[in-house]
Order: sequence, then structure tokens, then C-alpha cells
Amino acid sequence: MSQQEMSREMTASLGDIVPELILLGGGIAILLYALFAPRRAQVGAALLALAISVAAATATIAMLDGGQTLTFFDTYSTDDVALWSKLIILVATIAVIALSVPWFIRDPRHGEYYMLLLFSSLGAALLAGASDLMEIVMAIVLSSATGYILVAYHRRSKLASEAAIKYFLISALTSSSMLIGVALLFGLAGTTTLSGLRDGLPDDAAALVVGAALIVAALAFKMGCLPAHAWMPDVAQGAPAPVAAFVTTVPKVGGLVALARLVSVLPDTVGWRPLVALLAAATMTLGNLAALWQEDVRRLLGWSAVSQTGYALMALAALGRSGLAIPSLMYFLLAYVVANIAAFGVVVELRGRTDRASYAGLARAHPLLAMSLVIAFLSLIGIPPLVGFGAKLALFTAAIEADYGWLAIVAAANTVVSIFYYARVMAPAYFDDATAPVPVLGRWAASATYVLTATIIVAGIAAEPVLESLRGALLLPR
Repeated sequence: MSQQEMSREMTASLGDIVPELILLGGGIAILLYALFAPRRAQVGAALLALAISVAAATATIAMLDGGQTLTFFDTYSTDDVALWSKLIILVATIAVIALSVPWFIRDPRHGEYYMLLLFSSLGAALLAGASDLMEIVMAIVLSSATGYILVAYHRRSKLASEAAIKYFLISALTSSSMLIGVALLFGLAGTTTLSGLRDGLPDDAAALVVGAALIVAALAFKMGCLPAHAWMPDVAQGAPAPVAAFVTTVPKVGGLVALARLVSVLPDTVGWRPLVALLAAATMTLGNLAALWQEDVRRLLGWSAVSQTGYALMALAALGRSGLAIPSLMYFLLAYVVANIAAFGVVVELRGRTDRASYAGLARAHPLLAMSLVIAFLSLIGIPPLVGFGAKLALFTAAIEADYGWLAIVAAANTVVSIFYYARVMAPAYFDDATAPVPVLGRWAASATYVLTATIIVAGIAAEPVLESLRGALLLPR
């Protein structure tokens, strides 16, 4: 291909990444605004970030009927899985921006925060669309580098600093090992594109197993999955509450989709399917058992986020064996994101209250907030008619169709276990008396929480049409 043809190809491909370009340009615009705006006008960066996120989401929706292809010389995917993932990421970003406004309003220079938020969203979106190993590496670096700063944004908080250090160290270890894995797979196939790996990888080679394992470990970090999960509860507890809501959800979307694309091109002789099933069972079990006796609500949500990754991995174990694998994964990601951010929204509105005992009597002091917390928790458990029920039912069905009935049984048992630790927060909220006044933060956070709560109900009732619309989604177009 001549240089002129390559230039035309690149120019034509720019239309495939309009949402990403909006986030990139918007992040730069917010940075410039924050540098020159006076302190009293820093909140304008939040309004600008909201407008940019809505514009990117609108552009994503417009692309849903545009066909499913690979672009930029097969390094990036514009399939429905990538588009739906970006839409989920952008909805989460919009909600987190709304939660962040009252939380950071007194920070004299908080405008840069929204720039970091948009760039972190861009990293997750690139990860969800990446169809090349080097693209995955760059997306992980962008998402993680901005994540470190977001987690440590409260510089004087010891918990935030400790969480950011653990987040950084685990990321550095897994990301550096991933580069070795990428080099091994490139050496075996002669390419880093996933479509090239699908056709060029040998069926049986020790280097293939080692390389794939190193890349999976890096993606496990983004998902909060065993064995790179230890940062998740610390970040949930120590980071600013809106950041905790963001970091425990958005990177997980990109990481799970990227892992699904990777394993779909690996030969079955590698044994990736039983490995993913074992990771799913171990991750959900560890997360639920660790959450059982947590007295810190945010730390409980962190361990809950670990367990939810285990459920999502069930869909990956069913790839290629069940027609519900991809729809159940996308629907579960939607269910998890809205429920988890809604739960953190209650924490934000309660000014970061984190002790379980401080939630006693919440239903009497703030009945709508208590209702939102209960609905979010019940959805995370999987109680009908909420969105979490339809998502888990689809996951269980996909696992059974893929001959992983034992994994569905383990997941059902873990679901029962999860009832206990969620109930330890919900029951006192309704049946105990408040021990102290319960002040709230502001309308922005409350409004976002109530909208997310309504979404949990509506998306649950609309489970069948949503799953049906996802049935045609391709994971890696040819």
C-alpha cells in the first residue's frame, strides 16, 4: 500500500473513532479551561465535562447501526460490543461527574479532576475497542496512569495515598509482565493484531501459554480479578467516594471486553476455557467471603466488586458455546455499573459515611436514599424484577449451555452468601434507630443516584428486548 493510500485509509477511519476524539479534545479543552479560569469558576469544568460526555454518548448511539468492522488496519474494532461498552462507560462517567460536583466543590483547583476523569474514560473506551495487543497496552497505561492520580486526589488522606500506592505497584507489576507476554505472542504469530493471532498462533507451544497468561494477569488487574485483585477494596475505601465509584466500575468494562477478545482468538489447546471458569469461581468466592464481616461499607463494596468480576467471567467461559455469552456479558456489565455507582451515590450523598453502624435508621432520616441503597444492593444480589436478576439469569443460562453447570451452581451458592453481607447494611437502615443526625451533601449527587435507581428498575423490566438487541453483537469481526 502506497503512502497516499495509507493516508486516505487513515482519514476515512477517523469517522470510526468520533466518540474517542470528542473525549480527547474535550479533555484538552477542560485542561486549558482549568488553567486559566479563576477559582470561583472551576465548577464550569464539570459542566463542560458533562457536555462532552453527552456528546460522545450521542455520537456512539449514532454509530450503532453503522456496521461491525475492524478499522485502522485491524487494530481497532467498531463492532456492537465496543459501541455498547463505550456507551456504558460514558453513562457511568456522566453519573460520576454528577456525584463529583458537590464532593469537590470546595477544592480551589478541582477543574483538572474532570480532565483526568475524561482521559481515564478514554482509556477504558480504547481498551474495549482494542483489537491489537499494542493497543491494549496503551489503553491500559492511559487508564491506569490517570487512575493513580484520581485515587490519590485527596493528597492529605493517608488512606487515599495508601490505596494509590497499592494500585500503582500492582499495575506496574502486571503491566510490565504484559509486555513480555505481548513479545512472546508477537514472536509466535509475527503480528500483534488479534485477527492475525487468530490465524497465526500455533496450536501447542509453551511460549503461547506463558505469553497468554502474562497478558491475562494484566487484564485481571483492570478487572479486579484474582490474582491481581488486592487493590480493589483499598481503593473503594480510601479514594474519594466518586473516584471509588468510577475506578471500581469503568476500567472493569474495558478489561472484560479486552479479555473476551483475547481468549476468543486463542486455540482451545491452550486450555483457556477451564482456566477462566476456575478464575470465575475463585474470584466470586473470595470476594463474597471477604465481604461477609466488613464493617466499612465502602470496603464491603470493594469486595463486592471483586465478586461481581467472578460472575462476569462466566460469560467468557461460555464464548463460542452459547449464543447468550456475549449478550449476557454486556447486559451484566450494564447491570453492575448502574447498581454499583448507585450504591456509591448513596455514600457520596451521605458525605462519605463509611461505618456500617452509621447507616442505622437511614430509612427514617432519608427514605429515598435508603430505598436507593436497598434497590442497588438487591440488584447486585440478583432479585427480580431488577436488572441484576436478568443479568445473572442470562449468565447462568450461558454457563449451563456451555456445559459448565458446576460453575452455575457455584455462582448460585455465592449469590446466597452475598445476601448476608448486604443484609447487614440494609436491615439496620430500616429496623434500627439513628445514633446521630444524618446530614446530606447536595442535589447533584442525590439526583444522579435516583436516576440510576430508576435505571435499575427500568432496565430490569426491559431485560428481554435489551438481550435480544445484543444477540447480533460481534466480538471480533472478520
